[in-house]
Amino acid sequence: MIKLTRIDGTEFYMNPDLIEVLEASHDTHVTLTNGHKYVCAESPEVIDERSAEFRRMSMGAVRRVS
Repeated sequence: MIKLTRIDGTEFYMNPDLIEVLEASHDTHVTLTNGHKYVCAESPEVIDERSAEFRRMSMGAVRRVS
């Protein structure tokens, strides 16, 4: 799970495997594969990096490859 922030400042956790679409406007709109939509304060780039880090950790990667 990755930690994200709602516009009102509250934090929540999302399963990054369910992310289907990230849309950038003033805020970031996240659409999941089940059709649920969320608005987050983080940029799509930050969400993408957190998702990648989650996958690296879940796959047991020891170090980041550049």
